[in-house]
Amino acid sequence: MSELKRAIDQISKDRGIDRDLLIDTLEEAVRSAVARKYGDTMDIEVAFNEDSGEIEVFEFKVVVEEVHDPVSEISLEDAREHDPNARLDDEMGFPVKVEDLGRIAAQSAKQVIIQRMRDAEQEIIYEEYKDRVGEISSGIIQRRDRTGWIINLGRTEALLPKDEQIPRERYKRGDRVQAYIIDVLKESRGPQVVVSRSHPDYMIELFKREVPEVADGTVKIMGVARDPGLRAKVAVMSRDRDVDPVGACVGIRGSRIQNVVQELKGERIDIVVWSPDIAMYAQHALSPATISRILVDEEDESLEVVCPDDQLTLAIGRKGQNVKLAAKLLGWKIDIFTESRYAELNVARKGMDQIAAVAEVPMENFFSAGFESLESIVQATDEELLAVSGLTGTKIADIRVAINMLAPEVVSAVEAASAQDASAEESHSEEAPAVDTPAGEASEPESPAQGEGSE
Repeated sequence: MSELKRAIDQISKDRGIDRDLLIDTLEEAVRSAVARKYGDTMDIEVAFNEDSGEIEVFEFKVVVEEVHDPVSEISLEDAREHDPNARLDDEMGFPVKVEDLGRIAAQSAKQVIIQRMRDAEQEIIYEEYKDRVGEISSGIIQRRDRTGWIINLGRTEALLPKDEQIPRERYKRGDRVQAYIIDVLKESRGPQVVVSRSHPDYMIELFKREVPEVADGTVKIMGVARDPGLRAKVAVMSRDRDVDPVGACVGIRGSRIQNVVQELKGERIDIVVWSPDIAMYAQHALSPATISRILVDEEDESLEVVCPDDQLTLAIGRKGQNVKLAAKLLGWKIDIFTESRYAELNVARKGMDQIAAVAEVPMENFFSAGFESLESIVQATDEELLAVSGLTGTKIADIRVAINMLAPEVVSAVEAASAQDASAEESHSEEAPAVDTPAGEASEPESPAQGEGSE
């Protein structure tokens, strides 16, 4: 076996590059070198001879009567020296010695071979890793640059960007780290594998690895909400009535979930049961807080959650973390009220829904304009009520009639309060105002008698 053939076989085996691709690369490199030495006008053919294990190069010339271009043409007389049967317009091939290409041409061929091999290797790596998006990969921290940490995965490098890291997690060169492959980009210097440790799907993959029921689909993870490094909520459901989804994920004495927590550097994980009923799902998601009742607005995808006064801190969580994660898990807006606060709001807003129905205007339009109770509507002028989107003069008149019929006590209370205020203002205006008298001047009020008698 020739040295060239042996080298091709060895490179193909070591680098995992297709042998035919290597041969095509080598032929192209030699073709490029010949063109560099003799010019682009030379008609050449390059082929790898499997029997001899060598590269063969042939140049082709056209047989002509009178030669004008010696590179591409040969005279009939010279042609017949090589082949007595040669005729005009025939194409004749002549071998070119590769070793005669010269040092510069050989160096050029070598550079082309190296570059093509690198391109082929990078393409193989790209194809391999693009199919691994969504998997966990392990590597060694190599260095840090302005975009994040560079991780050596073996055949290539991965980038762990700053915004995909777990906050407050620290690394040093040589540390082994696991991460979730979220993307593979084609870059000029080679494929760029992008990984994450804060992605919600990373937690799902960790549970698949630790919990057989999740891996085989018996327990399905319906959603994940993370505050990376601090706390997370994972919603699960079971496809088998005999399998408890929470128990399966937690494991005996917490053995399974503890492995996930350790990998995420102590991130606290709440496992909650998923439910198709959004109110029940929200109740589970807001655990460990006890919830009294939940009002659902499906149109706006929002929830009003009422909890006992002593459960408010638990429901909201530290810095709002519990309710924030629950809202992210559900994908709905959540407003939390204590029972006492909700009772106050209900009293203030009592009858507002009926008035809104009479006016055929959403109750939110009244709230947006600053009217949160019947009292505020009774006290308002017609001009002020026109600030409510959708209200007209006719609808305002209908509202006032409806309030008089539905809540006359509210109208009476407002009128009584207005009368009391008016009386207080009148009595205040009858008091004699204090008059400042300049120094040295007497001040005596003129009596009516004096005024009438003076001329």
